[in-house]
Amino acid sequence: MQSKAKTIEEYLTTLPDDRAEIIAALRTTIKKNLPKGFEETMQYGMISYVVPHKLYPAGYHTNPKDALPFISIASQKNHIAVYHMTVYEGPLHDWFVKEFKKHSDKKLDMGKSCIRFKKAEDVPVKLFGELATKVKPKEWIELYEKNIKR
Repeated sequence: MQSKAKTIEEYLTTLPDDRAEIIAALRTTIKKNLPKGFEETMQYGMISYVVPHKLYPAGYHTNPKDALPFISIASQKNHIAVYHMTVYEGPLHDWFVKEFKKHSDKKLDMGKSCIRFKKAEDVPVKLFGELATKVKPKEWIELYEKNIKR
């Protein structure tokens, strides 16, 4: 379910209280821990943290007018979603899976870059704060360019 909200504040006001609370907590934690250079915006109907065009003029390959997405958080119809574009393979994926087990007794529901939670209380906010620290914009650009050339 893609939101039509134009601003983050508008997005948060459209959510049920429990969802607004966890999305706001994720937002605060990610913003506090994200390396310098990423920017917060609404993108694809979600709160997103992107590499802005001033750092990566090429933009996102599927639509170069869009900044390069990195992390997004959203309240979907049946779950809370955290999209992190660098956890789908490699050492960061392995680190996250291992750390998740330390922070939760729930089964990890994860796709390539989407981590889903049915209940707000199951979201390990602190872990997502730590995950946000792991990749700088320059590192994400290098990994992104390597992967789109495959």
